[in-house]
Amino acid sequence: MTTASKAQPQGLQLAPAKSYDWKEMGFHLLFLSCAMVGVLSVATIGWFVFSEGLPAFKEAGVSAMLLGKDWLPPALFGLLPMIVASLISTAGAVIIGVPIALLTAVFLAELAPNWLANIIRPAVELLAGIPSVVYGFFGLVIIVPAIESIFNIPAGNTILAGVIVLAIMILPTVITISETSLRALPPTYKEGALALGASHIFSIFKVLIPAARSGIYTGIALGVARAIGETMAIIMVMGNAPAMPGSILEPARTLTANIAMEMSYATGIHANALYSTGIVLLAFIVLLNGSLLYLNRKRAH
Repeated sequence: MTTASKAQPQGLQLAPAKSYDWKEMGFHLLFLSCAMVGVLSVATIGWFVFSEGLPAFKEAGVSAMLLGKDWLPPALFGLLPMIVASLISTAGAVIIGVPIALLTAVFLAELAPNWLANIIRPAVELLAGIPSVVYGFFGLVIIVPAIESIFNIPAGNTILAGVIVLAIMILPTVITISETSLRALPPTYKEGALALGASHIFSIFKVLIPAARSGIYTGIALGVARAIGETMAIIMVMGNAPAMPGSILEPARTLTANIAMEMSYATGIHANALYSTGIVLLAFIVLLNGSLLYLNRKRAH
């Protein structure tokens, strides 16, 4: 080997062996600690709710609480009327709100001119910042009297009023996340569909929305979680009767309203029964997230 070949290329120097980067390790630990805060928070809340609520299940019986139709503390703790009311109000809000939100997101992402999108988008974001009690006042002053007048019933504090209020409340969450998911798609998706001769609307419904379904499912899940967990607005517009509703034009009480209305004076087994209501709510959220995750993975394959 010649001397020239042994010489290192000009401008290149061998980097000295690095010692362990403690700053890098410190930031990794910081990020891990921040990530664990959420996990520990959920675990702590779950442990607290279960530890306080399980005595009620043991005292009254799981079937008696979940299938019982009478809520008369401290003797009867039937949660079925509240479960039905929560499911009906949430399902109704999803049926009304999700299609409107999805079409609005498509309009903002694909169809609206910039000047119009710059007006609608801040309005939607402002809708997300309105407190729940304001939605409740709106429902109490506008929606409840309208239901009384349209359906000719003595009181408009009904499940239908709660459905309409919840449908309005979930709009900003579903719209914002769905629009973000649509805008995040590579432009080649739409360009390829248009190049093959598809119309713009066909490309949106057959290409863009299916491609963005993961984000759309996430927006729907968050919207449903807000609907099923809403309390103040529901207390103001749904009548809060702890009885099995016969139709959407009757008053009802949701699980969250049941906790909020009675926790201030509940003691003993009554308080434990309200914590067990929180267990049922947690179970609903877990089932919802698991179902959407399953659907998302199934469609991905």
